[in-house]
Amino acid sequence: MNSEMLPVMESFYTIQGEGKFQGSAAYFIRLGGCDVECHWCDVKESWPIDAHPKYAIQDLIAEIPQQCPIVIITGGEPLMHSLDQLTNHLKDSGFRTHIETSGAHPVSGSWDWFCLSPKKFKAPNQESYELADELKVIIYNKHDFEFAIDEASKVNENCQLLMQPEWSVREKMMPLMVDFVKNNPKWKITLQTHKYLNVP
Repeated sequence: MNSEMLPVMESFYTIQGEGKFQGSAAYFIRLGGCDVECHWCDVKESWPIDAHPKYAIQDLIAEIPQQCPIVIITGGEPLMHSLDQLTNHLKDSGFRTHIETSGAHPVSGSWDWFCLSPKKFKAPNQESYELADELKVIIYNKHDFEFAIDEASKVNENCQLLMQPEWSVREKMMPLMVDFVKNNPKWKITLQTHKYLNVP
């Protein structure tokens, strides 16, 4: 795919609701296309790669407010695309580059923050584990705690360990997550605060 043009489902300026930079102003670029296809995904409309209009990188960057400190590339699965030119242009324009990815595809782009959110359905590659600044594991059922422990053994020693309840089961899983973190204090709980705040 021509990396000068990227399929974009949506782009918007908002507040980062999750993870290390929760509460920070951030501009999101949600790219189309995903072959990981989590059954609980809340943006399934992003999956078909050809369902979204393609935009020139320069046009995408022109829409970003200059005061915005962070640009987050997400999806879908953003690493289905070559992101080298996008991140080069973002950095040249003075923006921090963050990515949220399952890590299931080869890494491209230059990243100031690499959020790895691994999925059981399609395992991350080794480079994603090595680059991860933040490991975010979605907790949908009890088996996901074992998955989280296993994934944490694969990332670098400086990676932050975060777990997040899947939204539809948050009330059921939260007490279990609290107990887990009390017994495993290297982990922290992160929430989808943007949903509580009712922002995109």
